[in-house]
Amino acid sequence: MSIWFKPYKLADLTTHIGMAKHLGIEFTELGPDFLRGRMPVEDRTHQPHGILHGGASVALAETLGSYAAMLTTDPDKYLCLGQEINANHIRGVASGFVIGTARPIHLGRRSHVWEIRIVDERDKLVCISRLTMAVIEIEAKN
Repeated sequence: MSIWFKPYKLADLTTHIGMAKHLGIEFTELGPDFLRGRMPVEDRTHQPHGILHGGASVALAETLGSYAAMLTTDPDKYLCLGQEINANHIRGVASGFVIGTARPIHLGRRSHVWEIRIVDERDKLVCISRLTMAVIEIEAKN
């Protein structure tokens, strides 16, 4: 059974704006209870030592978790806004792609908690992140 508000398709999602566009993030799979995407590990996402910048990992995690949260709510009634994010950086990556998968831990009426696991192309854990989203009711316009 799907957790999404309506039967979205991958083509309905876009990363062609803002931070996601700048970092080369793209969505790759929308499952019944997860959203997956990838990000290149290259000059745009490196830190000075030539490995993946921790902030880039966090940006991937927040992009996936935020979009996933929005997909579970009625976009005419609610906004989903990041409240808190944490990340543990486990392994360095110098090139290729990292792949993130966002899955819900808690889907409440006013808050969500999402776990985002980021792995390298060999499926080795690179970063584990937890994102708390506020679910805010949009005020009716008169």
